[in-house]
Amino acid sequence: MANESHDDLVRLADRLHSASIHLLRGVRRVDAQSGLPPAQLSALSVVVFGGPLSLGALAAAEQVRPPTMTRIVDALEGARLVSRTTDPADARAVLIAATRAGRRLLAEGRRRRVEALAERLRELDAGERAALHAAAPALVRLSGAPLSG
Repeated sequence: MANESHDDLVRLADRLHSASIHLLRGVRRVDAQSGLPPAQLSALSVVVFGGPLSLGALAAAEQVRPPTMTRIVDALEGARLVSRTTDPADARAVLIAATRAGRRLLAEGRRRRVEALAERLRELDAGERAALHAAAPALVRLSGAPLSG
């Protein structure tokens, strides 16, 4: 729609913003099954998909102060979901890496979220699902997320 005005794009952005927040809240309800508080689960996700990384980088990614992230990492390490390793580029620095158990816990959580979303998709009619299939590549591109199957 080449003739869309700025106001049209702002209205679309507003609808997408609202829908994405409500959709995320809906599927996020299954996260309680992980047994982790949201802050720990979020930090673990960053480590699994972006790590290993320094405590400072993890704190920046999660937009918290380093002392807060230290407490979160201590809890994750106590649960054996992350480990601290020496940075090969700087022996004085420490990197936070996910353990096999941490990666598994996150994969299980993703599976639960995807299944919860699939249940919600079943509530739509075939035309609505087709529209979402068609829109999915644009939404992925808009999000900046990597393309996947």
